[in-house]
Amino acid sequence: MLKLAVLGLLQREPLNGYRLKQQLEMFMSCSICVNYGAIYPLLKRMEEQGEAILCAEQGQEAGQCGKVYEITFVGKKTWYQEMLAYPHESWVNARSRFLIKFFFFDHLLPEERVQLIEHRLMSCRLRLAEKKAIEITDDLYQAKVQRRAVEVIKSEIEWLVEQLQTEQLQLAQTPTSAKQL
Repeated sequence: MLKLAVLGLLQREPLNGYRLKQQLEMFMSCSICVNYGAIYPLLKRMEEQGEAILCAEQGQEAGQCGKVYEITFVGKKTWYQEMLAYPHESWVNARSRFLIKFFFFDHLLPEERVQLIEHRLMSCRLRLAEKKAIEITDDLYQAKVQRRAVEVIKSEIEWLVEQLQTEQLQLAQTPTSAKQL
């Protein structure tokens, strides 16, 4: 998930590790936990894999890394593939990954956004059915947690339905010639 987020941020502008961490914490703290011990090795691996290049070195100030990275064509392709992928992972990770993807929806076509929302909506509905099928325990606090889990899923479903309607409306208003590009 961190790689998806870093590649997405690098599409917006070249960044050093310090600024990447700042932006990840500012925009995605509800979805991802970040530390420098993860960012710098990731940037190095992405450079080795040709997904990012070192485009400048700045003087270091206030603990900032002087290496500024820029996304490459390979990195953009990797990011795009990961954006449209449907990984089979834990419920919590899938939710976080979707929120990271949603943050970068402006880089996708309307029909791709609709597809991702529909996939997440289907996953949420299946999860809700599973949660409702579980018999509520006699333990007061466990029962409260189970009810809260159902409320959270229902809230996410409502939000996803709103987003889907917005995207479908935008898609319907897109001229046919623009959809074919």
